[in-house]
Amino acid sequence: MVGLSGGVDSSAAAALLLEQGHEVVGGYMKNWINEEGLPGDCPWESDLDDAHAVAKALGIEFRVVDLIDQYRERIVDYLLEGYRDGVTPNPDVMCNREMKFGVFLDYALEQGFEAVGTGHYARRRVRKDGRADLLRGADPNKDQSYFLAMMTQHQVKHALFPAGEMLKPEVREVARRFNLPTAEKKDSQGICFIGNIKMSDFLRHHVPDSPGEIVDLDGKVMGKHDGLHLYTLGQRKGHGVASVSYTHLTLPTIYSV
Repeated sequence: MVGLSGGVDSSAAAALLLEQGHEVVGGYMKNWINEEGLPGDCPWESDLDDAHAVAKALGIEFRVVDLIDQYRERIVDYLLEGYRDGVTPNPDVMCNREMKFGVFLDYALEQGFEAVGTGHYARRRVRKDGRADLLRGADPNKDQSYFLAMMTQHQVKHALFPAGEMLKPEVREVARRFNLPTAEKKDSQGICFIGNIKMSDFLRHHVPDSPGEIVDLDGKVMGKHDGLHLYTLGQRKGHGVASVSYTHLTLPTIYSV
């Protein structure tokens, strides 16, 4: 089963696996549909249409796998809890381990599939003793091995990354060769479920602002902030304080959990 996201990379991955002789079924993971009245736009409907169109062009079966509840529990709640605790979570890393190669892989194996293929720019190597290594993608500008680094041996053994052996222009050429409707589609940026919305706006919908003062080590007030969850360590913009010596700046605890 190939996770078709509606982008060119997963589209080309499905085409390559089909070309290699695999029996391929496309699966779209329905993770987030923005039903909570949030500002912004998560373009899942157009992505779903594109994924379906790719499957049709390749002549393969297409399924929509509803993982909304699991995504909320494993990714969105993890994200919000991290920001509430004053750390910067990495939902992309968790999404790969918990969703694409977690519940989605579990679903695929239960349905009788042998592996899950994706459009990630990473490579897999299986040793003689059966252990699997996760390697960097061939394209140094697109390598995504970091975002897959928390995968388990079980997950890596059941993963296929055909695009990982290629450079991005070669992947697009594959999509063109198969006349896939996503061949010229622009790459998506940011976290999937956020869509066209600032992270700060998303957080404010779930985590109330907790304003406080920015002080230096001498106790001098340098400015004000809206809440620790809206900033990251080393952030140099967006806090409203200009010409600060960052080696002497400290942020006090600004709220209690």
